[in-house]
Amino acid sequence: MEKERYSEIIREQTNRALWEVGNVIKCIPEDIWGKEYCGMPLWKHVYHMLHSLDLWFMNPNDTGYKEPGFHVKDLNNLDVVTEKEISREQIHDYFLWVERKIKRYIEELMDEELLESPEGCKYTGFTLILAQHRHLHTHMGMIMGFIVAETGLWPRVLGLEGEIPEGGYEKYF
Repeated sequence: MEKERYSEIIREQTNRALWEVGNVIKCIPEDIWGKEYCGMPLWKHVYHMLHSLDLWFMNPNDTGYKEPGFHVKDLNNLDVVTEKEISREQIHDYFLWVERKIKRYIEELMDEELLESPEGCKYTGFTLILAQHRHLHTHMGMIMGFIVAETGLWPRVLGLEGEIPEGGYEKYF
């Protein structure tokens, strides 16, 4: 890693964070997928987290942004009960979509762009990225807490130095 480039550090830490998101989603047992925590089903907590990454990581004011095909008004809002439900398969596919989108963006990201604001946005690229890492890990902590409380198992995370597993791996510590 080229340590003097902020964009490279962002790439590395974002890739690590995305791996952890995928693993935590895999760790959610089927019997708690629809269980309510803080008044909302667990799947809605996951969708809220992913939707925020999708919308806010690059530019929340992107005029070309499109909601996922299954989205309905307030489906991402943890303060509003909705009738619509999302399946594990839909969440899995949406996660893969968001992951690819973010990886394409960070692969091309240059340090000079970090302090620029995307078109129509009042925040800099760096602010958006840092805010999404903060938001992501707030919700990851909650979701991991729900999993640990229900199963007694701790989903695997990478930390700063752990290798990103390739192929098979144990999804819990």
